[in-house]
Amino acid sequence: MYGRTIAHGVTAALAVTLALAGGQAHAAPADPGARPLAARVVTYDASAAAEFRSAVDQGAAIWNASVTGVQLRPVTTGQRANIRILADNGWPRASTTSLGNGTVYIGRQAVDQGYDTVRISSHELGHILGLPDRKPGPCTSLMSGSSAGVSCRNPYPNTAEKAEVESNFGAAAARSAGAPRTAQTVD
Repeated sequence: MYGRTIAHGVTAALAVTLALAGGQAHAAPADPGARPLAARVVTYDASAAAEFRSAVDQGAAIWNASVTGVQLRPVTTGQRANIRILADNGWPRASTTSLGNGTVYIGRQAVDQGYDTVRISSHELGHILGLPDRKPGPCTSLMSGSSAGVSCRNPYPNTAEKAEVESNFGAAAARSAGAPRTAQTVD
């Protein structure tokens, strides 16, 4: 009985509202102050990337041109980077601490075997952006990594990889709505 009374009350209120509005539903005007969420800025420090610094900058530029939810920017003086990039003699790898944070190693072992330095850089940055390895895989998949072979020079993420990064950072933005849109720093 109580539920029916509430339902009748809601129906009556709705009828009055529609009558006052002339029976037409109207969308609320867009908030002129509303802006789409800005891209999350993730900074990187390639000062220890040695001979791979240019490849790192190219890999970051590829991601910046491929996605809108996150942008990779070189760290500025006095700022702590989200991503540290180091050159070493091992195999390329990434160690993530959280989405958008971690350390990338551009290993000379793969370069000495003939793998492309820009592909390596873009691939390892993909891990920091939340993408897993997808091995074995074709050259059209950036995250197939070395399984695509030494002849593969493709440093660009495919459509699915781009969408996954957009989703990763869109979900992160939704979780932190209202919070500043900057990444956490890595100690």
